[in-house]
This record gives sequence, structure tokens and C-alpha cells, in this order.
Amino acid sequence: MSADSKKVSVLMGTYNCVSTIKEAIRSIQKQTYTNWELIICDDGSTDETLKIIEEESLSDPRLLILKNDRNQGLNKTLNKCIKVASGEYAARMDGDDLCRPDRFEKQITYLENHPEIQIVSSWMSLFDENGVWGVQKIPEYPTKEQVVTGTAIHHAPVMMRMDCLREVDGYTEDIHKLRVEDVDLWIKLYAKGIRCYNIQEPLYEMRNDQNALNRRKFIYRINSTRTRLEGCRKLGLGAKCYLLSFRPVINGMVPAKIRNKIKRPKRSH
Repeated sequence: MSADSKKVSVLMGTYNCVSTIKEAIRSIQKQTYTNWELIICDDGSTDETLKIIEEESLSDPRLLILKNDRNQGLNKTLNKCIKVASGEYAARMDGDDLCRPDRFEKQITYLENHPEIQIVSSWMSLFDENGVWGVQKIPEYPTKEQVVTGTAIHHAPVMMRMDCLREVDGYTEDIHKLRVEDVDLWIKLYAKGIRCYNIQEPLYEMRNDQNALNRRKFIYRINSTRTRLEGCRKLGLGAKCYLLSFRPVINGMVPAKIRNKIKRPKRSH
């Protein structure tokens, strides 16, 4: 089977993305690699998101639409997508982001040429209503220590071999994994000996505006620390990693205005 005959199943969960979902879908439709299916599961949106994606699916048979009757969270929503996926590869995409047209092509080329690697992600450009304001870089070959103690693999731009995703039963469906389901997944995969390569350029554009900042509740920081501590145990890491696992909670104690000023660089003109 040649590389271009292998299907990519794009997994997308949506919730109240009425103003961004069309643009997100278009960025998938503009991919130079065309053998894909876009599985969108609407997670109980209260706006017109579901109506829009249903209308979009009428003109593109590669769109498969699922829905939750009520909001269930990203972990359960993505697992619902995985159950109906038919591709050899699984790629993530969010309903308020964009990706470069050559994203899939570059990721599949790398995976096909490196059978020892099961996960490929990339750097991300960060943008808001005023345009791109930064690039979020990650290490080329993330170690298990980096996976547990920081952001070593970006979830939204990731592409994985479907068999390794199913080997660990997808995402853990636990309320304590909300907003940290990706870190939990990396820990499960790394515990199986699976490894990742990060393409050292931004193939993905993440919307990072005030609305995104407001969604980062303190309870999710508690979930993050709890999951990272579990990861230290599962991966046999040392005391330093246990201590660094408390960083999300500690950072959450810093006032939001100060945290945002530290995080965002000044725009260049």
C-alpha cells in the first residue's frame, strides 16, 4: 500500500464554534494530501455549530457528523470519533483553529519514512483577532521526563498511527482527565514504548485569544498535576519530576494579568 493510499481520519470535537468552524473545515479541505475523512462530533453545542457542519457535509462526502445530546467532554467525544474511524492514521484538529495546507503531507511522509516513530506533532503558531503573536516550540524528540513535566507534544496538530491509539483504548474517560486528556494519552503510549517526533516548524495555527484564556479554570490545573504525578509513577521517574508536576497548580496561583503578560511577547511592528 503506497503512502498516498493510506487514509487519515481527522478527529474533531466541537462545542459552540459557530464563528470559526467553517474556516477550520476549509483548512482541512485545502490539504495537499487529499485521502482523508473528517469526523466531527458536536459535543452538545447550544449555538448553530451543528447546523453549520451538517450543511457543510452536504457538499463534501468526506465529512462524517456525529453528535452528543449533552456536553460530555473532549475525551468521550474523541473516543466516539475513533470508534467509527476507518483510516490508518489519526489526526487531531480543533474547531476554532487552522492548519497549513502541507500539514498532512509532511506528517505522513515522516511516518512512512520512520516506522520506529508512531506519533508526529509540530510547533504551533498562536493567533488572536489581531493576527499571529507567537510560536510555541517543542523538543524534536520528547523524552518521557519532558512529556510528564511540561508541554512536550502538542495535541491539536498531532498525527498518530491508528493501531497504537487503539492499543491503549484511546482517551481515558475520566472527569479528572478533562483538559489534560492529551498528557494522559502520551503517558499511556510512552509506557508502551511508543515514541514521538515533533516537526520543527509550525504546521498548525492555534487560536489563543481572551476566550481561550478564560477557559483555563483552576480545576483543570489540579487535573493536570494529578495526571502528571500518576505519570511519574507509571514511567518510573525520579523526585525532580514529581516536584515539577506541581507546576500547573503553582502557576495557577499567579494572578491572570501577570501570567498573561509573562506568557505573551510584545508584537513586532
